[in-house]
Amino acid sequence: MTATEPAASDAIATPEASPQPAPGATPPRTPLIARAAAELVGTAALVAIVVGSGIQATKLTDDIALQLLANSTATVFGLGVLIALLGPVSGAHFNPAVTLAEWWTGRRGGAGVNARELAVYVPSQIAGAIAGAILADAMFGEPLVKWSTHDRSAGNLLLGEVVATAGLIMLIFGLARTDRLRFAPVAVASYIGAAYWFTSSTSFANPAVTIGRAFTDTFAGIAPASVPAFIAMQLIGAAVGLALVAVIFMRGKTEQDKPAA
Repeated sequence: MTATEPAASDAIATPEASPQPAPGATPPRTPLIARAAAELVGTAALVAIVVGSGIQATKLTDDIALQLLANSTATVFGLGVLIALLGPVSGAHFNPAVTLAEWWTGRRGGAGVNARELAVYVPSQIAGAIAGAILADAMFGEPLVKWSTHDRSAGNLLLGEVVATAGLIMLIFGLARTDRLRFAPVAVASYIGAAYWFTSSTSFANPAVTIGRAFTDTFAGIAPASVPAFIAMQLIGAAVGLALVAVIFMRGKTEQDKPAA
């Protein structure tokens, strides 16, 4: 998901003609420190939105359906804004599963993050997720760090995480394969909002967010003991998603690729 770098002949092109990075693309010339900061801040903001809206919802109503509706609605709008804002800087991954999938697809010299960038992105995302959970707790007067007691170890919830993550990866990389990453802010946010409701796990689909949510004993929390299995299922889901992309968005052979008679 790397934007195309303009050729030297384009150096004096007008602003209207200059290529612009699509949301979700990783501009190659953006300094790595800026991309790391964007991933840290973006992931922190995402977790603060998820946790904070969950706390707010439980303060306003005892109806669990309304709590989930409030939580999912805030996440949809917040995630869409964050992708639109930070996508041109870092690709707006905010998710180690997405970063690992991009590294995997680009490991043979194609577009995507390299091993050095992977080693910077993932810790930034995890640190941001933890900071976001602490920030949300602070805003609502909750203990800054209190391990969640919300057990999420049931097998059906783990299956939900495989489905949620596979769908997310298929969406992002399917958009990339079809050159439609400009729709990422709306498409990704809409998918996560829908997955809140159609998956049993309410769609964490993100190892960093999963870790961050263990630090808060609130509506959005997850017990630390449930975290390893959730992350394992998310990584399996990412692999399934990439396999689906390879099959569904298979590129056909051009005339040049066909063997001579």
